Amino acid sequence: MRERQHLEDQLQAVGGLENELDSTIELIELAEAEDDETVLKDALEALVSLSREAQKRQIEALLSGEADKNDTYLEVHAGAGGTESQDWAEMLLRMYSRWASAHGYKVEEIGFNAGEEAGIKSATLLVKGPNAYGWLKTESGVHRLVRISPYDSAARRHTSFASVWVYPVVDESIEVEVNESDVRVDTYRSSGAGGQHVNTTDSAVRLTHIPTGIVVACQNERSQHKNRATAWAMLKARLYELELQRREEEAMAEAASKTDIGWGHQIRSYVLQPYQMVKDTRTGVERSDPSNVLDGDLDEFLEASLAQRVGAKEEAGTAQAS
Repeated sequence: MRERQHLEDQLQAVGGLENELDSTIELIELAEAEDDETVLKDALEALVSLSREAQKRQIEALLSGEADKNDTYLEVHAGAGGTESQDWAEMLLRMYSRWASAHGYKVEEIGFNAGEEAGIKSATLLVKGPNAYGWLKTESGVHRLVRISPYDSAARRHTSFASVWVYPVVDESIEVEVNESDVRVDTYRSSGAGGQHVNTTDSAVRLTHIPTGIVVACQNERSQHKNRATAWAMLKARLYELELQRREEEAMAEAASKTDIGWGHQIRSYVLQPYQMVKDTRTGVERSDPSNVLDGDLDEFLEASLAQRVGAKEEAGTAQAS
């Protein structure tokens, strides 16, 4: 039923684009016949907007990966640098939350580890909606910020790093087996908001998968039982994402960006001082309005990176076939 609904939505979207195109063309012809420059300008602007929407739908049609249609987890971790990096991590968390909300996705906070003075050390979001993982999967990597520090009394320029990790929610159609003896379970007191009960009982749960070193944690529920269940779901999702990544590496014959998250391997740079620029180092897409990007205007970057990944897979498939 979910697959049927997805296909129906896609067909309705295409039909809507066709109807809008026909209406816009008729409006342009009418404006030209009556020599109405105001209406003609509005119609041409509508045509440009329609073209952008069609391009977006074209990219969305390429989201045919095994888990692209699933909900997704998104983790943000501050890098070295204390308050500077922790503040930058919180800015990224806000950016993705705003992007998700603007696209009709539901966002839930699964884990939150606050910084000592400001910002966050780490946080995990659950983004729910069609193609959530497909759209966000290329955001895994290191994000770099250059700005005049608001925490430096000398107003010096600082460079901060934070890493983002995106992995799909494992639904009922996907089976992931985990040997419980390979997992260490730790409970601890939550550090975030939630009232006296949350902060004074060992309700938070951390799972460590010893063979891979993967660590997940959940503290958003008052019940340890619920946090444990969510943490196990997150662990299975991470292990599933690891398997998807392994398959992609084999198909593309190159290391996936998610495995190379390290300082100096940033996927995108955000420069606020001495000039204004956001540049994706993988696709070359560049913007001069970082404030809008940090407010969640990410579509141009997401579409370019998705198109690049699809193109790389097609080339790899052609090479293997030959």
